[in-house]
Amino acid sequence: MPIRTVASQPFPDQKPGTSGLRKKVKVFQKPHYLENFVQSIFDTIAAPQGATLVVGGDGRFYNRTAIQTILKMAAANGFGKVLVGQGGILSTPAASNIIRKYQTYGGIILSASHNPGGPDGDFGIKYNGNNGGPATETVTEAIFARSKVLAEYRILDAADVPLDSTGSTRLGALQVEVIDAVADYAGLMESLFDFGAIRSLLQGGFRIQFDAMHAVTGPYAREIFVNRLGAPAASVMNAVPLEDFGNGHPDPNLTYAHDLVEIMFGQNAPDFGAASDGDGDRNMILGQRFFVTPSDSLAVIAANATLAPGYRKGLAGIARSMPTSAAADRVARALNIPCFETPTGWKFFGNLMDAGKVTLCGEESFGTGSDHVREKDGLWAVLFWLNILAARKQPVETIVREHWAQYGRNFYSRYDYEAIPSDAANGVMQHLRGNFAALTGKSFGHYTVQTCDDFSYTDPVDGSVSTNQGIRILFSDGSRIIFRLSGTGTEGATLRVYLEAFEADVARHHLDAQEALQSLIQIALNISELQTRTGREQPTVIT
Repeated sequence: MPIRTVASQPFPDQKPGTSGLRKKVKVFQKPHYLENFVQSIFDTIAAPQGATLVVGGDGRFYNRTAIQTILKMAAANGFGKVLVGQGGILSTPAASNIIRKYQTYGGIILSASHNPGGPDGDFGIKYNGNNGGPATETVTEAIFARSKVLAEYRILDAADVPLDSTGSTRLGALQVEVIDAVADYAGLMESLFDFGAIRSLLQGGFRIQFDAMHAVTGPYAREIFVNRLGAPAASVMNAVPLEDFGNGHPDPNLTYAHDLVEIMFGQNAPDFGAASDGDGDRNMILGQRFFVTPSDSLAVIAANATLAPGYRKGLAGIARSMPTSAAADRVARALNIPCFETPTGWKFFGNLMDAGKVTLCGEESFGTGSDHVREKDGLWAVLFWLNILAARKQPVETIVREHWAQYGRNFYSRYDYEAIPSDAANGVMQHLRGNFAALTGKSFGHYTVQTCDDFSYTDPVDGSVSTNQGIRILFSDGSRIIFRLSGTGTEGATLRVYLEAFEADVARHHLDAQEALQSLIQIALNISELQTRTGREQPTVIT
């Protein structure tokens, strides 16, 4: 099996975002495009000869093709072994677990997370380090720099490797081991949560509905919820991973998980509902006709963490992304533990977890996790909620309302304006930056702007500095409006507006979030000139 050195050319658009390199499938199908980025990863990480790598993805279109290319390039670049998920599938948290459990040199994860799939959909690739977490900004920038000058890549001339059955295959000097990705992950979950108590809850008539959204978590959910916890098979819906996610948008929110929402807000609704996304790292939690915001979910899990066996000794600390509501901050103060505010991106949490500074972390974008892996973890969050429900024996809504009564309620919402022209989105941000001085001290009804800034973060572990992470408009009563450009889209720009108002008065906790936030919403639109500058009268998604 000869190794070929193939002449290539730099691709100047191969700049990874916080979640790796994401583009349309057709971009990755360009000659040498994927190969260029993979070789840039291998050149940058400089793995020792014979190192072990993990490879897997969310099963979307082009996943299998990309894996075969990566395997042949790994063989040509001196790796000794690659662990591949059966069928080429590995959820992102499961991949992190495999990297950590088997102490590999890292892994390549193929996913565009919650973005649509199929031949006309999106594809993505990222490198995770040997801690199981996303590559640091330093490594990511080095990969990008290498991709801009790379002139050739190395690949083995060989037939494709069978991926659908577990076992080992030789690819030149490389051992390719196809593994049962579900078993290791399910075992990890069983070590963290009280499966016996959850099993008893389900046997007592408590009904659940989990929507895998035709994405990666279907096999994991069936193994855990049905085989190990005894839930009826019908409790897991849309459980077969499909390359186009059933022509759906595998984003677990109230807009895109509409099948589940209709069930949970309909007649004879189950007691508990949940969904996960394309690669299994996000989650949505629902009770009967009741939606739990991701910010509240993090806070409730933190307040009840010691109910789960894996967290019985308590928490070292909590971390949340800057746009996530401050609900978890009040729990941290009550527990007398630190709470860190970081930029969006799980790699920032990874540093804190590796240093033992935090145990739990979460993002408002439906991502929650802990130090059991170095990625957010959708099924982990679902199991944590089931563990809490089994221990407290109360409905989801009661648990959340009792939490609000104790800590106060953070009314919270996010407005997403997707696929808008990049110039228009950047114009909104530049307009806001130019008006910080004029806004500071200005009153809008009973809201008075205390300060404005463009959020920057100095990592307390490695001292690295991240700037321009989102514009914060902070009001004197603790309310906030945040504007941020997201890097998860593949067309145009996604402009996100986050709105938060704290309410201590229990008598007002019954209000609908959109009703409670109406004044802040209008302030945000007025000061940003968003509608005029983008031409968008309404957001694409409201959560």
